[in-house]
Amino acid sequence: MGNTPSTHKISAQDKAILDMKNQRDKLHQYQRRIAVLTDRETAIAKEMLAKGDKKRALLALRRKKYQESLLAKTDAQLEQLEKLTSSVEFALVQKDVVFGLQQGTNVLNQIHKEMGGLDHVEKLMGETADAIAYQQEVSDMLGGMMSNQDEDEVEDELAALEAEVTGVPLPEVPTAGLPLKDSLPDVPRSELSSKDRAKARQREREEQQVAMLA
Repeated sequence: MGNTPSTHKISAQDKAILDMKNQRDKLHQYQRRIAVLTDRETAIAKEMLAKGDKKRALLALRRKKYQESLLAKTDAQLEQLEKLTSSVEFALVQKDVVFGLQQGTNVLNQIHKEMGGLDHVEKLMGETADAIAYQQEVSDMLGGMMSNQDEDEVEDELAALEAEVTGVPLPEVPTAGLPLKDSLPDVPRSELSSKDRAKARQREREEQQVAMLA
């Protein structure tokens, strides 16, 4: 009688670890590919600002921010799943891990779909009817996917790039004539300024949406 090789049964935990490794590898591949695209999107934003086309510059930076945010969120999610998977009480969190892996797969598919290639990035600065239609499609999609915080960070990046391109530095926060530290209000001035700026941008976005619907 011949000896039959012993077979090792793959546990649910082993499978989850393997699935997670595959997702992590795919994520790293996307990170390298998207780095090429986001570098080009930044360059396009500078080119558009140099031409005075702030609208297309902003669109390029918004697309870049969206892609980077997707990757960052997926990376953070996989890191959390890794901790759960290595838990000695895996059986208690198995459903959460499986659901998380399914969500991760969906997001990775979304990233792959949104990435396109450099030809899609170049359309962000195009002026043909096809390019303009694509730009509107991207803008509409981003409008429902990006948070207000993301939009504010994009606006800040746009302002910094504009200062770099034009050579005009960003205005400094005035310090002369400010009240003494002991007489400052409880809420920091910088925080108030940030909130006011965010509210103003939100109003601008709402006005733009109303104008588009009109």
